[in-house]
Amino acid sequence: MNERDSFEERLRQARAREGLDKPVKGGPAPQSPWGFGLRAGVEVVSALVVGVGLGFALDRWLGTWPWLFLVFFVLGSVAGVLNVYRLFNPRPRSRARDE
Repeated sequence: MNERDSFEERLRQARAREGLDKPVKGGPAPQSPWGFGLRAGVEVVSALVVGVGLGFALDRWLGTWPWLFLVFFVLGSVAGVLNVYRLFNPRPRSRARDE
């Protein structure tokens, strides 16, 4: 038995021990419309809070009020909208990774 066969056998045993060789059924549970709405709201609000907080802190530190606040407000808004876009339009998984 060569080194590769030995590794393959140890890998197979480790996967069986950890339960990683069992097929996964379905995938993530479907979300209700309320769940999607709540998640979308949290995504937008959290991105805005981070952007506003970062802009406000940098403005106070650098004394540039209100410019960095406005820039990071816009960046936070864009990040929130992109997060919601990704939530409702997930990218299809590539076939190369699945095979």
